[in-house]
Amino acid sequence: MTQPPIVHVVDDDDAMRDSLCWLIESIGLKAKGYATADAFAVAYRGGHPGCLLLDIRMPGLSGLDLQEVLNRQGARIPLIFLTGHGDIPMAARAFKAGAFDFLEKPCNDQLLLDRVREAIAEHRRRLAEKAALRDILARSARLTKRERQVAEFISLGLPNREIASQLGISQKTVEIHRHNALIKMQAENSAELASLWTLVREA
Repeated sequence: MTQPPIVHVVDDDDAMRDSLCWLIESIGLKAKGYATADAFAVAYRGGHPGCLLLDIRMPGLSGLDLQEVLNRQGARIPLIFLTGHGDIPMAARAFKAGAFDFLEKPCNDQLLLDRVREAIAEHRRRLAEKAALRDILARSARLTKRERQVAEFISLGLPNREIASQLGISQKTVEIHRHNALIKMQAENSAELASLWTLVREA
């Protein structure tokens, strides 16, 4: 069952936070407000589709500080900065660190809602990508040491003859290991296996 998205709103201005939550909920989305970035950092668990609307200047952690914390934790939730105190260096820093958008208050309601929907769609894509990678890594864990070696050489574009030479085994044995790796990795052919193994190597 698809989880309903949550839009997290972090703003120390109570009226602004309540207004943003009301706006978001007016289109049928769930909104959750936090008065400080510290409160969000403590409460957020990840793994749920959504996005984060984030002010810059707040007591305790600033919005940019929270972005750094989330990046260190590997959180992939899209951040939309919404601030009345923004400038070009702040925006540049935010985008360099992976912000989804940087908007100034007051912001057009329709623009904000459009960006929220787009951010949620992006987060769903990121979560699906992460789940797919977990599945690929689980498959790769079932390979024997030799099958992993063959898969690695295949991903580097080596032919059976060269793989056999590198491992000191026959080409026929290489073909057996290649076949087993294809089955365990659920790959249709060697090209797909190479692609999957590149993801495993880079994970």
